[in-house]
Amino acid sequence: MSKPLSFTSKVFNVERLDFGSQSEQVVKGGRNLFSLLPKAFAGIKQIGVIGWGSQGPAQAQNLRDSLAGTDIKVKVGLRAGSASAKAAEQAGFTQANGTLGDQYDVVKESDLVLLLISDAAQAENFKRYLELMRPGTTLGLSHGFLLGHMKNVGAKFPANINVVAVCPKGMGPSVRRLYVQGKEVNGAGINASFAVEQDIDGRATDIALGWSVALGSPYTFQTTLESEYKSDIYGERGILLGAVHGVIESLYRRFVSQGMTRENAFLNSAESITGPISKTISKQGIIAVYEGLDATGKAEFEKAYTATYPAAREVMEEIYDEVSSGNEIRGVVLAGERLKHRPMGKIDGTETWKVGAEVRKKRTEAKIPVHPFTAGVYIATMMAQIDVLYAHEHPGSEIANESVIECTDSLNPYMHARGVSYMIDNCSTTARLGARRWAPRFDYTITQQAYVDLDENRALDQKLVPAFKAHAIHPVLAACAKLRPTVDIFVE
Repeated sequence: MSKPLSFTSKVFNVERLDFGSQSEQVVKGGRNLFSLLPKAFAGIKQIGVIGWGSQGPAQAQNLRDSLAGTDIKVKVGLRAGSASAKAAEQAGFTQANGTLGDQYDVVKESDLVLLLISDAAQAENFKRYLELMRPGTTLGLSHGFLLGHMKNVGAKFPANINVVAVCPKGMGPSVRRLYVQGKEVNGAGINASFAVEQDIDGRATDIALGWSVALGSPYTFQTTLESEYKSDIYGERGILLGAVHGVIESLYRRFVSQGMTRENAFLNSAESITGPISKTISKQGIIAVYEGLDATGKAEFEKAYTATYPAAREVMEEIYDEVSSGNEIRGVVLAGERLKHRPMGKIDGTETWKVGAEVRKKRTEAKIPVHPFTAGVYIATMMAQIDVLYAHEHPGSEIANESVIECTDSLNPYMHARGVSYMIDNCSTTARLGARRWAPRFDYTITQQAYVDLDENRALDQKLVPAFKAHAIHPVLAACAKLRPTVDIFVE
């Protein structure tokens, strides 16, 4: 277990919640707290949102709406000639009203600079951004990637600025959609973690908390910037994106080889995971999927779980090592130059995803089964990810959010509505690159090891199932379930 973090706030009420054997401090959000935002942002006259990618549109609009009626301006900064300028203008950020400008000008004039451009662009241009920031201002990040890159190259943040992070546990469209949906229920957005990397004047914590509350976060948890980038980059290569793509490919082919029709193979693999399995985990926890099966289903689940967990754990440990060593970050930086000349290709062209597009058109939600073998493979992979994070002493709330809640409450609903590839390709470049690298590894390793062990009746580690049933993550998820958004995300 990790050593509990601690923080205090001069503006917001800090609560302590029990997460199984640990407790953590949190700040509960809500629109009733918007009146406190000027106090949290004391001394800040302009918030500059740099970039209009996944997080930029959501955060700029949420902040603007939450700060309506105050004298704090939210201004979007884009590079010269940006193709995103039109979209920003359609959202109400225009040069005419003083809320849209050149990115470097916005950095220079803003008191709080939210750097929400792509990770590769941050790595390429961070020195210039930092040089332009005035002493006493605050840099805000929604991902710790830049810290990881700066560690790789031996750089440090200027000593005369605050550095904070607010990291929503979902992609930008989810952050905006739940904020809008939550207008009638005093909030409802995506939970977020926050971190203070550098505090030069005692204001950094309240600035970060104000930012999170303004985004509509129902609850804000504490982490560190290093812990966040390790768990985030690791998680998206794992169960959030890469693993689910690879797991579904492997299950689909296995089911077809066993005689299922192509439509039923997709129904019992992808549809089962992104539909009823995810919904059950979201509302009742991982263990509820297992407990909801009959005796035959439990036996099938246990067989799949015990065969898959060792194979998935092998890949998960390698991913964590690659992230923590800086190799994954180096890979993203190197890819930035390649992508200027050769964009990423599609990952929805195999039979699995072509069949899936047709299945979704004819979907009847009530007829999607919880396939016990699929549940065993998917949950074993999820648990392997969780155990690696526990082994590296990440906070319980961070483990739950990066391994479970972000899946079921943000990403998987989009996968269910529009396809796994759609979801991956509407995330950051870092996430897309990671999914493309690691999805085939999960597919290959589970197919070559887990399924072969089953088909050849090899001895499996029977201690894995009791360990799953008694796992520490279950009370953590039960606590987190009380903190979930008050409305379910709706995806058209």
